[in-house]
Amino acid sequence: MRRLTQLSAVAVVAALALTGCGSDTQDGGGANDASNDLCKSAKGDGPKIGLAYDVGGQGDQSFNDSAYAGLEKAVGEFSATCVEGEAVDGEAESAREDRLRQMADGGATAVIGVGFAYSESINKVAPDYPDVNFAVVDGFDPDEEANENVAYLGFAEEQGSFLVGVAAAQTTKSDTVGFVGGVNNDLIKKFEAGYVAGVKAAKPDVEVLVNYIEQSNLKGFADPAGGKSAATGQFDEGADVVYHAAGGSGSGVFDAAVDAGDGKWAIGVDSDQWKTATEEQKPHILTSMLKRVDTATYDFIQSVDGGEPLTSYQVYDLKADGVGYSTSGGFIDDLTGDIDGFKEKIISGDTKVPTKP
Repeated sequence: MRRLTQLSAVAVVAALALTGCGSDTQDGGGANDASNDLCKSAKGDGPKIGLAYDVGGQGDQSFNDSAYAGLEKAVGEFSATCVEGEAVDGEAESAREDRLRQMADGGATAVIGVGFAYSESINKVAPDYPDVNFAVVDGFDPDEEANENVAYLGFAEEQGSFLVGVAAAQTTKSDTVGFVGGVNNDLIKKFEAGYVAGVKAAKPDVEVLVNYIEQSNLKGFADPAGGKSAATGQFDEGADVVYHAAGGSGSGVFDAAVDAGDGKWAIGVDSDQWKTATEEQKPHILTSMLKRVDTATYDFIQSVDGGEPLTSYQVYDLKADGVGYSTSGGFIDDLTGDIDGFKEKIISGDTKVPTKP
């Protein structure tokens, strides 16, 4: 996990924008408006939650939106209030720290950084606020002793990716499938490793094409054009199913599947992306790998509300319902028996899923 430390040093993120009860809306349109309405209208006496989104922000139909779903549930159940911040292109690492400090200074009792790029910032800020509970999704601790008031919320992405790999192998007609990663780092390689393993477990002769939008630049998670270009290349090479682990860039992968025509499929990630796709994209989204960032976000807030905050490493795997796959659209209804068979083998330990390609 600590190998990711170098990656956060080159994080491409940006301007501070906090929205809370009574604050002005910073972003227009759709999901962001709904998000701002939530934090404006929440007036309970429960915990005050700070949620710091990563690049792409609320409305990415993926990783950040899944965290928002957990926030929304917690606000309703625990009479909580909230404040939000968003990172965008071009920001220095210090701005992430400023975002977190403003949340803590503003009275937040629980502060959550969405994405591993918040790890160094939270590890630096947390000691200055011992009475505030911090969490970082996909986080890693510092090389020294971990902070006592920080929870590192991790996932077995390779396990969920294995299951959609099985779906891809059982669906392909060309015996060629693809994987598009947003950034070529250790975290996204877990998705690749699990996906390839699942494909090969179901059909050993299926070829898997692999491309990354960026090697280290985090804009690879917010580049739909790059996602479309990578996926189009794979469809042109004969793939008929392409799985993305690319955050907001995934919308471009969906568009590539639409342009490729009938019988061409994309697989979503993090949330059930069929539900948030356009009407044109929906017929091409086979399934999605569910990474339950909403569950982890909610669990952390629940622990703070209950007076026993989570700390240290927490891993959400298949057994904990931390990862899985979606069935929206009905395209894999006749495959769920096979997929669930592999799922049970993973849970029992009979099948070991690799975390590296």
